Amino acid sequence: MESEKKKSAVSDVGAWAINIISSVGIIMANKQLMSANGYAFGFATTLTGFHFTVTALVGLVSNATGLSVSKHVPMWELLWFSVVANVSITGMNLSLMLNSVGFYQISKLSMIPVVCIMEWILHSKQYSKEVKLSVLVVVIGVGVCTVTDVKVNAKGFICACLAVLSTSLQQITIGSLQKKYSIGSFELLSRTAPIQAVSLLILGPFIDYYLNGKFITNYKLSSGAILFIILSCSLAVFCNVSQYLCIGRFSATSFQVLGHMKTICVLTLGWLLFDSELTFKNIMGMFIAVLGMVVYSWAVEAEKSSNAKTTSYTKNSLTEEEIRLLKEGVESMPLKDVELAESKE
Repeated sequence: MESEKKKSAVSDVGAWAINIISSVGIIMANKQLMSANGYAFGFATTLTGFHFTVTALVGLVSNATGLSVSKHVPMWELLWFSVVANVSITGMNLSLMLNSVGFYQISKLSMIPVVCIMEWILHSKQYSKEVKLSVLVVVIGVGVCTVTDVKVNAKGFICACLAVLSTSLQQITIGSLQKKYSIGSFELLSRTAPIQAVSLLILGPFIDYYLNGKFITNYKLSSGAILFIILSCSLAVFCNVSQYLCIGRFSATSFQVLGHMKTICVLTLGWLLFDSELTFKNIMGMFIAVLGMVVYSWAVEAEKSSNAKTTSYTKNSLTEEEIRLLKEGVESMPLKDVELAESKE
């Protein structure tokens, strides 16, 4: 039993590590690919279509070679999920374009309480005071180290709200679909990736044209840009798989809270690799955020052990009650019945 718990703990750490490393890696690769100082590939939505195309191909090869098994999920649920996921991607890109960086970061931070509220509404999930407090600490910490100028406009606010709601719903749906159909993270991803790939490759160029006024067909590809696109797509496979894996193992709330470790890693690597400014305010915010994550992890584990004890106590109480009823039944049993029972033995 203890060895199984250790294996599970190692798997959990591995899932988080893959998600953080691949997510930070893809952000760094995309920064070089999309920035004006890099290759100026300003087609984020179409690039996401490339990501899901490669992920879908990996899924098809895995199913064909028998490394994974394709399980049945109703097509309407796959389409519904893909629509929500694509709205999330488009909403995030529009929010980043229409809002200031400060308000964009605030909208991303608001996903944690939104996910909590959605899980409470959809799945009647309850949170302890310790968990709520730790979530607040994480939000404050990441807010301190990332939020700078905050400017709001009507279009940007609507896009941000749409992005936050769709992203939160998407992450909750990943977990619920895995539980509902007893399907693994990679199996679910291999079913949804082709739908997202096709839709984003068709709609992506038009969305990107609205965002930056350029069509991807007018972009001149260089060998360096192709290399970084391939790197970005490769990292996206690990990022997508680990996201589904983490949400399936934990919850959408945990994914959001501990996922902000990626923000801290990105800020640190930006300072180390791209000479980005790292102020005392950034460092203080990082420290508060990490403290909040540590407290959150402790609070979740404490909540699990408390629930386990309650369940164990309930089971023991039921057993004692059953024993008492059995004793009463034997005592009230007529003497002849008891004698017959003994003779039968």
